[in-house]
Amino acid sequence: MLSYDELTSLERELWNAFPEGRRVDLRVGSEAGDRVAGGGDWGPGRTVRAEVIAALLLGARGVEGAGAVASIGLVGARISGTLNLGGAQIGHPVWFEDCWFDEGVNLFGAETRTVAITGSRIPGLEAGSTRIEGRLDLLGSTVETMPVSAFHREISALSLTHAHVTGGVILNRAVLSAPEGWALSGGGLVADGGVFCSRMVVHGEVRLLGAQLSGGLFMREARLERPGPRGVALALDSAVASTLDLSRGFTANGTVRLRGTRVSDNVTFEGAVLNGPPDGTGPALLCTLMQAVDFDLTLARPPSGTVDLRGAQVSQLHDSEQSWPEVVELDGFVYGSIKVTEAGERREAVARPDSTAHRLAWIRRSPGYSPQPYEQLASWYRKAGHDDEARRVLLTKQRHRRSSLSLPARVWGHLLDTTVGYGYRPWLAGVWLLVLTLLGTAVFGANSPTRAEKGEGAPFQPLVYTLDLLIPIGGLGQRTNWYWTDASLQTLSYVLIAFGWILTTAVIAGVTRTLQKS
Repeated sequence: MLSYDELTSLERELWNAFPEGRRVDLRVGSEAGDRVAGGGDWGPGRTVRAEVIAALLLGARGVEGAGAVASIGLVGARISGTLNLGGAQIGHPVWFEDCWFDEGVNLFGAETRTVAITGSRIPGLEAGSTRIEGRLDLLGSTVETMPVSAFHREISALSLTHAHVTGGVILNRAVLSAPEGWALSGGGLVADGGVFCSRMVVHGEVRLLGAQLSGGLFMREARLERPGPRGVALALDSAVASTLDLSRGFTANGTVRLRGTRVSDNVTFEGAVLNGPPDGTGPALLCTLMQAVDFDLTLARPPSGTVDLRGAQVSQLHDSEQSWPEVVELDGFVYGSIKVTEAGERREAVARPDSTAHRLAWIRRSPGYSPQPYEQLASWYRKAGHDDEARRVLLTKQRHRRSSLSLPARVWGHLLDTTVGYGYRPWLAGVWLLVLTLLGTAVFGANSPTRAEKGEGAPFQPLVYTLDLLIPIGGLGQRTNWYWTDASLQTLSYVLIAFGWILTTAVIAGVTRTLQKS
């Protein structure tokens, strides 16, 4: 235990200020002299030992009868040694401003009040399994890679693994640097008041797997400049959040991964830049199995890597011409409605030929063939009352599917497409029936058939005979009364009978579908 006599004059000043919660300000008043980047050169007149701060927080200085809230308040100081408070129960707020820490800060497993280290330089902050009744404020601070030590075995700068912060985690304008590891390791973090990272700069991976962010995650204008070794800039796998705001200049030079993330409100990338990993080997945005209400992907420019939305579910999708890269994974992606941004205005997507063609081209960006994206788009068109566009989508689905079939199946598919549009264009059957009727009438009218039984039946009528061949139900008395001795004409009769069955069935199906809709 430190005694009062062992303290320097500066440490005695802090010791005496602690019960009253007074701040000790050691700044000299000049920009050059108070620049934190040069804090390693500050001499004894601005240096406080970390063990003195720890002793105060652990009860070495009595605070009875002080008439104020005891707290550490230190401005413009150099902290020498490791501030080791692992496992401690701390009942006093801690405030550091514009300070230089020679070594890291260990709060692992501690229970404490608000911890504020703003505008400072810290070589690693370990706060795993810590419970903070208040906020963790690192506004404008630089947190660098902490050395591997007895209290930290991984390469990271800021560790909040399984921590619980009842207030907000403030990282606005902070710089987190761990190029070979995790700049922020927050797996299992519970942040009731939200995580605020506006204009934050990161070198390394931000890892928040399974985090519970009931107050949301806000990363407007944040720059994730260099991903971790795996090419991941931000990992939020299986996290639960109220909102994810990665907008207004948010830039990620690595994969943004929202795999299995559940968001009760909106996920927005409005005006963001998603560059993907620098080596181009991974996706720019991976949202497999993500769940959200609003999903805003109106980016500043198209992503340089793929976007993977397989199995994601959103109520509203917002997109624009800048939203999609060359490759988009859409299998299993479910959405309730689509809103588009054009000329700076956001509105409900409308069904018109050019917009439908745009949506179909969007689906074709997905590698291979999958029916679900087409069925999902058709379902949305039906709900919006655009049945014609829904049929167009499903027809395109069949044409895309045809490319994955064997040669005989492709031939049959081309026949169905040409004749009846796979059943989605039944009026084509009527056109073909008309063409075949005219053809049969012309060919049969130029030739003379043989009567089946002499002297019986109506005279030969080419038009009626052709219709008798094409209409498979009932009979008009011509087909049974006349036959052809010419093999080619007899073959034409058989062809008309076959097409009659196919085309008439398609027409009946189309009429039935129309009557059911009315």
